[in-house]
Amino acid sequence: MPNLQFTKPQADTIAVSGELTRDSLTNESLLNQLLENAQSVLYFDLSEVSRVDTAGLAWLIHSLGKLKQQDVRLELKNVPDQLQNLMALGQVSNLFE
Repeated sequence: MPNLQFTKPQADTIAVSGELTRDSLTNESLLNQLLENAQSVLYFDLSEVSRVDTAGLAWLIHSLGKLKQQDVRLELKNVPDQLQNLMALGQVSNLFE
């Protein structure tokens, strides 16, 4: 199973590392703990994401909606080229602006 890790180097940032794929997105409990007490803006730093697929993109969109319900804006930092291409193909780039 591909490795996916979440860390919180700063109060407003969650660093995502490993593969953001269908095979790695099986347990959201760690992320749910990190999302607790989120402020008005939360950043996902994707600089250490080695691979992403459409399930990873769908998960990001799901997270965006979940945070929006809490009045928290999600912003992506250091978006890998592979994810930028998927976002362009799916015409969802504007969701994260």
